[in-house]
Amino acid sequence: MIGPALDTLTQLEDAGDTGFDLVFIDADKENNPRYVQWAIRHTRRGGLIVLDNIVRDGQIIDADSSDPRVIGTREALAILGSDPRLVATAIQTVGSKGWDGLAIAHVL
Repeated sequence: MIGPALDTLTQLEDAGDTGFDLVFIDADKENNPRYVQWAIRHTRRGGLIVLDNIVRDGQIIDADSSDPRVIGTREALAILGSDPRLVATAIQTVGSKGWDGLAIAHVL
């Protein structure tokens, strides 16, 4: 499927998906909370949700940031950390693209 991620998720629902064992989220960061909420609803018990690009070169901890990508990612992390159906962790990485990381959530 090709298109805006929120639209393709609707197409997956229309196709009658029965759930996923792994959901990897690496789309427009402004909508990360929506993608995480969708993933929680559609990931089977025992599955994993992976959210990419969560550190954003350290910008994620800048409380004064008005960057919608940072705000969306921060909100998605809050969902992963507060939903009782999940056990989640964040991993920071460093490489040629600078400081970044990913979050991994196990669906209970």
